Amino acid sequence: MKSLLIRSISGLTLVVLTIIAIKLGNIYLYGYVFLLSLIGISEFYDAVKNLNLKPIKIVGYFSCVAFLLNSLGVKWAQASNIFVFVLIFLFIYYFLNKKVKISDVVTTFFSIFYIPFLFQHIIYLSDGIYIWLVFIIAWGTDTFAYVFGMLFGKHKLCPNLSPKKTIEGSVGGIIGAIALTYFYTKYLEMDFHWVFLSIAFFGSIISQIGDLTASKIKRVTGIKDFGSIMPGHGGVLDRFDSILFIAPYTYYVINFFL
Repeated sequence: MKSLLIRSISGLTLVVLTIIAIKLGNIYLYGYVFLLSLIGISEFYDAVKNLNLKPIKIVGYFSCVAFLLNSLGVKWAQASNIFVFVLIFLFIYYFLNKKVKISDVVTTFFSIFYIPFLFQHIIYLSDGIYIWLVFIIAWGTDTFAYVFGMLFGKHKLCPNLSPKKTIEGSVGGIIGAIALTYFYTKYLEMDFHWVFLSIAFFGSIISQIGDLTASKIKRVTGIKDFGSIMPGHGGVLDRFDSILFIAPYTYYVINFFL
């Protein structure tokens, strides 16, 4: 009971902070995403220590700062320029430092793509009402999957990666994401309800893939949670694993089709 209370308070606090950051927007949201990126990439680097990998951390942290500048509209800090600079620097560093392995370089690049770059898509959606879809779909899926799994879960979804997840919970997550999206679009009187419900359907599946991806990383690195900054939930990557996939998905779908 106590652990459930702690988990609930921690989760509610995170939701409130996220809503405040989105509502205030601009520098507040930029700073929030920047902080999440810094903590998330630090958690990732701590995790891969168990695999004897030594990513070039300074490059990873620099990329977080560069994407913050991207948020602020600094011209040179375009995503493509950031990645070009990172690649050039990593290759030069690799050839000049004999102690650096190619696996360290690949891990560094992956960490930048997986965390600050994917997080940055929250910023790309910040000028409209669609940013809320990211959290409605991702956290709606998580919440309903948890409830349906607790009530009806019998058949394991992916026992090798996440033993507690069930097919019933997965289906419940999809239903929850669609229902919440429907009420959201209905409340705002948005047209093309079927389009948004389709976005929610596939988004919920992608959200669960993001969750399983993080579970795979944790399984490979031999850790239970990425961190402990959020009691009952773990670290930033534990709570935002689905957001990392949903944010770019929502951004590109909205831009290409709407």
